[in-house]
Amino acid sequence: MPRTRAAVAAPTPVESYLAELSRALSGPRRRKADLMAEAHDHLVDATEAFEADGLSRLDAEREAVHDFGDLRDVVPGYRAELGIAQGRRTAVMLCLVLLAQPIVWQEGVWAWTQHPESANAFVALMNQLVMVVGMLAIAGAVLALVATGLGLRYAAVRDRATRATAIFALISCVLVGGISICLGASSNELHGSALGGLSVVGAFVLLPLSLVTRSAHRCLRLTLA
Repeated sequence: MPRTRAAVAAPTPVESYLAELSRALSGPRRRKADLMAEAHDHLVDATEAFEADGLSRLDAEREAVHDFGDLRDVVPGYRAELGIAQGRRTAVMLCLVLLAQPIVWQEGVWAWTQHPESANAFVALMNQLVMVVGMLAIAGAVLALVATGLGLRYAAVRDRATRATAIFALISCVLVGGISICLGASSNELHGSALGGLSVVGAFVLLPLSLVTRSAHRCLRLTLA
C-alpha cells in the first residue's frame, strides 16, 4: 500500500491570527512587513509571558491573541498606518514627476520646442498654465509630505491628510496631463510631426503621472476601506 503523507500540522492561534491580519491589509509592502513583524513579535512575547504564568503553549497563544484584540478593532488602525505610508509615497512620486517637467518643456531640448517663436497664442497660454499648475502642484506635494509626517503623531490628522493627498494628486495629474496633451497636439500641428510632441508627452509626462494616479487610488482605498 502507498505511504500516507504525514498530516499537516494545523496552524496555531497566533499563526491563524497573523494570516487573517495579513489578508485584511494592503499597502506599501515594506511598511506592511514592518507592521506584521511588530504584531508577530508582540504576540510571541505575550505568549511567552502567559507560558511563564503556567499556561500551556496553546492556551498561552489563545490568551495572547485575545489580548491583542479582535481583528475588527485592530485592522482599521493598521490600515491608517498603511494609508499614511501610501500618502507619503504618492506625495514623493508627484514631486519627482513634476520636478522633471521643466526639462520636457525646455526650449530647444526637443524638436518640437526648438522654435518657440512659431507658437500661437493658445500654445503660449498652455505653456504658462503648465508652469503655474506644476509649481502649485509641487508646493502642494511638499505640504502633503509634511501633513502625512505629522499624521503619524496625531491621529486626528491621519485620515484627512491621506485622503487630501490622494485627491490633490489626482487633480494635479488630470490638470498637468490634460495641459500636456494640448501642448503636444498643438506642437504636432505647428511643426507637422505625426508623433513628435505627443510621443514625448506620453513617455515623460503621462506615463509617470499614471503611476502617481495609481498610488493615489490606493490611498483612497485605504482611507475608505
